[in-house]
Amino acid sequence: MSKRNVELLVGLFVLLGVGAMVFLALKAANLGSSNAGATYTVQARFDNIGGLKPRAAVRTAGVTVGRVTGIVLDNQTYQGVVTMAIQANYKFPKDTAAKILTSGLLGDQYVGLEPGGDDADLGPGATIAQTQSAVVLENLIGQFLTGKADEAGAGAAPGAAPGASGGLK
Repeated sequence: MSKRNVELLVGLFVLLGVGAMVFLALKAANLGSSNAGATYTVQARFDNIGGLKPRAAVRTAGVTVGRVTGIVLDNQTYQGVVTMAIQANYKFPKDTAAKILTSGLLGDQYVGLEPGGDDADLGPGATIAQTQSAVVLENLIGQFLTGKADEAGAGAAPGAAPGASGGLK
């Protein structure tokens, strides 16, 4: 092989490597177009959206059925309004519930849809009424610590001095 052919092969190999890295970066950032089909838009209101971001997945039964297209704050209710584009080939009942869930222990957040049993389907522009906000780890730790402090305080006898024990010596 001539030196020119070797250089061309090395250059091609480098270009393929760069292309693969760009592809992986787009997939990791959820920027690659995964659904080119028709969609319809639904909204859901949450008290706390946690770390949910636009382009996050919308899943049901582990299957990605759409993407989050927008997140805004409602100035009257102070709730986060999440707009989702659902693939048109997936229909959900009107009493579907939406939850903000986490992939793995510390993974990305996504919207999970739990279909209800209503005969009528959600249409374009519909609002999902039943929602469950994101679980915030700091709030859970605070509730746990507050609960432990309440248990410790409830164990003391009424009127007893702090640190006094009613046991026998």
